[in-house]
Amino acid sequence: MIGIDEIALKKGHKDFVTIVTMRVGNTTRILAVLKDRKKETVKTFFSRIPTRVRKTVRVVCSDMYDGFINAAKEVFGDKVKIIIDRFHVAKLYRKGVDTLRKAEMKRLKNTLVKEEYAKLKNVMWILRKDTKNLLDEELDVLQLLFMHSPLLETAYKLSKELTYIFNEDRKRSRAKRKIHAWINRVKQSGLGCFNTFLSTLEERMEEILNYFIHRQTSGFVEGLNNKIKVIKRRCYGILNPDHLFQRILLDLSGYSLFS
Repeated sequence: MIGIDEIALKKGHKDFVTIVTMRVGNTTRILAVLKDRKKETVKTFFSRIPTRVRKTVRVVCSDMYDGFINAAKEVFGDKVKIIIDRFHVAKLYRKGVDTLRKAEMKRLKNTLVKEEYAKLKNVMWILRKDTKNLLDEELDVLQLLFMHSPLLETAYKLSKELTYIFNEDRKRSRAKRKIHAWINRVKQSGLGCFNTFLSTLEERMEEILNYFIHRQTSGFVEGLNNKIKVIKRRCYGILNPDHLFQRILLDLSGYSLFS
């Protein structure tokens, strides 16, 4: 199982490098650190993987970046499943809810009396929590918020419904039916906050649904990248990328290097 993701060498500068990893059993192997995240760079690397190793690849896990997905498809073909990580999917549809929250809170600030608006404190964090983990006082805030904003209540419930579909142990075909039914409910609701996500679903439905075959995710990739980001912050002042990644690889003693 190959995982692919990017990290920024300098925050805010879009100076990306691509980390390619491979999961074998319980071991994560670092295959490469590529100089950028361009499709051709990634495709060239995949093409240079020895044939004997390439034949063992069954799955490529990625975020929604077209460059990664298309490079993998063109090199590995139909025999390898491309899976868009479910947590990147969730991040996108939850972003729609958060966009609506911001708009609604701005509206409520202008329409509610100051004392009533003050009761809606911490709604951003409350909306992000699992409902079953909310305290009684947080549930009261949520109920008050939804009383003032029925639109936000609808978006919140739709978001939770989709999360439930991903959390259930469903077959791919059944998950597909459930997601299409969810899309219809969104369209009937008249909400616009999910429009970007619906476009992504339409374009990348097959790769998103591949998650339901074996419920595989990019968790091992994200775990490694988080470690790299922490080490990178500790290496502040090392400007040469080669020197930086020499230091990172030395610190990642728990990971194997492919050679």
